[in-house]
Amino acid sequence: MYHQSNNQSQDSVSKRIHVTLPDGVYQRLEGWADSEGRPVANLAAYLLQKVIEEAEGQGKIPEQKLIKEK
Repeated sequence: MYHQSNNQSQDSVSKRIHVTLPDGVYQRLEGWADSEGRPVANLAAYLLQKVIEEAEGQGKIPEQKLIKEK
């Protein structure tokens, strides 16, 4: 058995994406992640989640209902 957090259901699976960042953005993100003792990808995922939640709260993007795949 495994534990998932961040309001994900037991049936959900994390998705992976490939992102290209300018060198300066990556370096700042890497410095931030290092200062918090976490991987760059983990910090980037957290920041994306927060920005999406903020945009939804401001009505900039519609909230999505989770669709359970069969």
